[in-house]
Amino acid sequence: MAVERASERLVELLTRDGAVQEQWVAAVAASLGGRISRAELERELSDLYQALLQALGKGGLDWQDEAYSEVRALLVELSRSRARHGFTPTETAVSVFAGKDVLEPTADSTAEDITAYLQLARLFDALGLFTIEAYARTREEIISAQAEQLLELSTPVVKLWEGVVAVPLVGTLDSARTQVVMEKLLQSLVDSESEHAIIDITGVPAVDTEVAQHLLKTVVAARLMGAECTISGIRPQIAQTLVALGVQFGDIVTKATLADALRHVLQHSGTALPSGGDR
Repeated sequence: MAVERASERLVELLTRDGAVQEQWVAAVAASLGGRISRAELERELSDLYQALLQALGKGGLDWQDEAYSEVRALLVELSRSRARHGFTPTETAVSVFAGKDVLEPTADSTAEDITAYLQLARLFDALGLFTIEAYARTREEIISAQAEQLLELSTPVVKLWEGVVAVPLVGTLDSARTQVVMEKLLQSLVDSESEHAIIDITGVPAVDTEVAQHLLKTVVAARLMGAECTISGIRPQIAQTLVALGVQFGDIVTKATLADALRHVLQHSGTALPSGGDR
């Protein structure tokens, strides 16, 4: 069967009665278990149904053709919506695959209809795979955005005293997180007009050569902004590890606790210590 004739026959099958679109919506609704409103589902699939008819009406079965640009755009929108609402790839793809099930041949189907259906099945399979790819891209974007948000949340900059800010670090310090630490610390130094920064690593489980290098980069970046840095949270185990690795912090002041670091900074800046602070 010629492509043009197959397209024409598919349009005829899809529009032979008003039940095709309704059956498509019903099949998808059943698979989603009411997790999306019927009205929204009808709107999505109605737009997709009409776009598919227009593409087929132009005499093509190549889903990558320009005639299918609207179909692809609608599928991307559908995939992004499903991904954001926590649907699985299967639940997303069924919105496409259920369409071909509606026209599945019966014992009374003619050879022409069966041939046309096979063409449709291949088309829907391609569109379904396209939908899953769009879904996967959106999930990657969501995961990446969430990772960035977690980095922001896990790297707060706290104002401890007038002119003194601190960055309490918890967890592993890698290159990506170091960049976030630098950016937030430098911006905080500008916003608060602080001249002293304390980087507290009490919550960092282990410090190796790489972590030490990341810390040094952050200190150098802060110094370029005119701020002096103190590193606190140097526990005995960390001190032994750094000595064994031969890591040297040079003239960077290090303290065992955050309280010691704050006391040092206040004394160094000539600020009067609070009552009991010199004990």
